Amino acid sequence: MPSPTPDRAPVRQRANASRPARPETGDRPLASIDVADLARSFPTASGTPLVALDGVAFDVPERQVVAIVGPNGCGKSTLLRLVGGLLRADRGTVRLDGTPVSGPDPRIGFVFQEPRLLPWLDAAANVGFPLELAGRTVPQRLDRAGHLLELVGLADFAGARPHQLSGGMRQRVAIARALALEPSVLLLDEPFSALDALTRERFGVELLRIWGETATTILIVTHSVREAIFLADRVLVLSARPGRVVADVPVMLPRPRRLSMVDTVAVSRIAAVIRSHLAGAADEPAPEEAWGLQPAPQASGAQDPLEGVGVPAWFDPFGREGGA
Repeated sequence: MPSPTPDRAPVRQRANASRPARPETGDRPLASIDVADLARSFPTASGTPLVALDGVAFDVPERQVVAIVGPNGCGKSTLLRLVGGLLRADRGTVRLDGTPVSGPDPRIGFVFQEPRLLPWLDAAANVGFPLELAGRTVPQRLDRAGHLLELVGLADFAGARPHQLSGGMRQRVAIARALALEPSVLLLDEPFSALDALTRERFGVELLRIWGETATTILIVTHSVREAIFLADRVLVLSARPGRVVADVPVMLPRPRRLSMVDTVAVSRIAAVIRSHLAGAADEPAPEEAWGLQPAPQASGAQDPLEGVGVPAWFDPFGREGGA
């Protein structure tokens, strides 16, 4: 599928499947995500803006899991922050069930690449911190934190400080914290990137279990094609910078998912389709190289301009852009 050219109107990516049935979730509403013509650029030392995203458009029906993959520097994390209201778009809109997202939104939970736990608080207090900011009473915070720690399998570690927990356990606490305010949407930015392969696979299974129990809509960024296939109902493929959606690949695998599915022919075929859309990106091997049929060329020493942009010094997962 050819990459869109800058003068071509953005193609809207919509789910092929019908809207899933609303499960029994009590009074907590579910939410769909609607992204239209989204663009974002960053200032550079040269004065020429670096365009990270341009014309991104897709939607996610309620309770669907959608994964985002793409080459390094294509704007995946930027896109997630725009959906979460942590950055402002230069152009375009993000809506949750028709309501515009204009800033941090209690309907959205965010899990970052690093757990970002407060080191002076124990696990229960870290999970309850968003509830404290929301003005909940101590008994309410303790009750909710206890329930969420049980959900992520850490009920016996409620009093442990972050330095007393393994990397995987800290990330579980971060997921529990993101669920504290009962969000309708959960955004995950490569949440398992720091974990070893075996722990990462186990966490994928755990995430799907949590998703099944919380009925959230999930948008997850990952660099692993097979992880994306295992977790998601659809995989969105972004082009090299400026990032645009160049493919919306359905994952026709039954649920509940099992790790044994990762080694099936069906997954290999879906992975081949995804990699065919990734081929040609600056840091992405051609399909035959990706499957080990010929050696990949030596990487150049050129530095990615986005590395110089980095994360703004003011950035705070609980704050607002520009410290406002």
